Amino acid sequence: MSLPQNTVIVTDAGFGPATQAEVVALADLTDQTAVDLSNTDDPAALVGRLDRLTLIRVAFPAFNDGRAFTIARRLREQGYTGQLLALGPVIADQYAMLRRVGFDGAEIPADLAQRQPVDQWQFRADWREHHYQARLRA
Repeated sequence: MSLPQNTVIVTDAGFGPATQAEVVALADLTDQTAVDLSNTDDPAALVGRLDRLTLIRVAFPAFNDGRAFTIARRLREQGYTGQLLALGPVIADQYAMLRRVGFDGAEIPADLAQRQPVDQWQFRADWREHHYQARLRA
């Protein structure tokens, strides 16, 4: 799989440069350390390989397709500790949920980053403190 063109990585620290690693699709994974999963891939296919992977990107083909949230949670439950990025047109309003299920950030199209500047994403970077479960426990 080729690298996405004109993307930006969003983390709690703000915007950063796009992924520079060679990332392959699950079907092409052999000895590589970075893989792209589609929103229909079964993360169980990576069992036994998770300790060798340093980057997994999970595709969000559209901001309203939430299957990647489940994939991220399952990868973390399976023991994956490397970098986990949402890939595609997720929106700033989804950032807190991305982080809660185990994503480290998102790799978004550069034009989306222009429409939703870094301050909109960083507003949601305090996802650990400001969510309904924390308010209920207080």
